[in-house]
Amino acid sequence: MPSELETAMESLILVFHRYASREGRYGTLNRRELRELMENELSNFLRSQQDPAAVDRIMKDLDTNSDGQVDFEEFVSLVVGLSIACERCYQLRMKNATKK
Repeated sequence: MPSELETAMESLILVFHRYASREGRYGTLNRRELRELMENELSNFLRSQQDPAAVDRIMKDLDTNSDGQVDFEEFVSLVVGLSIACERCYQLRMKNATKK
């Protein structure tokens, strides 16, 4: 039976591949696929951006090799960055909760 962390890793891989290669190259996200993934899987984050160009900026930042596609390794950097930000918020909430 897989551990909680192994299940989380599998989910990350499955979500990526659910959207990757619907169009274009296999195993990569183009701008439209990335937008669709973010709208469906990161909708709270995307809504909080309040910027219609947010996905375009994110695509540019993630596409480190400038091939117009986001591969799994590039995608994981988005997930890591968001996870770090969420963990910082969690720490602040825990710190504030202990003060009360």
